[in-house]
Amino acid sequence: MNAGMFIASTSLLEDTFFEKAVLFITEYNENGAMGFVVNQEYPRKFNELEEFRYSPPFPLYDGGPVDREHLYFIHRCPELIEEGIQVVDNIYMGGNFKAAVKHMNNGTISEQDIRIFIGYCGWNAQELEGEIAEGSWEILKEGKVF
Repeated sequence: MNAGMFIASTSLLEDTFFEKAVLFITEYNENGAMGFVVNQEYPRKFNELEEFRYSPPFPLYDGGPVDREHLYFIHRCPELIEEGIQVVDNIYMGGNFKAAVKHMNNGTISEQDIRIFIGYCGWNAQELEGEIAEGSWEILKEGKVF
C-alpha cells in the first residue's frame, strides 16, 4: 500500500459509517494511514458554514469519523495554495487554507480543483493492513478524486 491509492468498503462494513465508501489514502507510513471518503457529499455546502457564508456553494464531503470539528482539503493547485504536501502526481493535501478560500471566492479555483472534507479516516500502524486482510476493504486498481 501507499499514498495515492483508493480502497472501497466491502459488505463487512454494511450498516457502518463506511457502507459503500470509497477512500483516497493521502498518507501511508510506518505510523499508520490517513485518508478521506471521496464519494459521500456532506448535506451542507461550504457557504452554509457561518465563517464562509460569503463564499461560493462548494460541496463539502463527509471525509471520515475522526476529528469532525475541522475541515481538511486536497487540491490540484500547488501554484496557488502553498505548503500543501504532495500525495501523488498533481494531488496535494492541505496547505494555506486562507489562500484556498481566497482563490475559491475569486473564481481562480473551481470545484474540480479542490475537495473539502469534514473529518478524516485514520489508522494506527498495521491497523489498515489488518482490516484489508480480514476483508473489510478492497484495494482498487484506480479511482477518481476530482
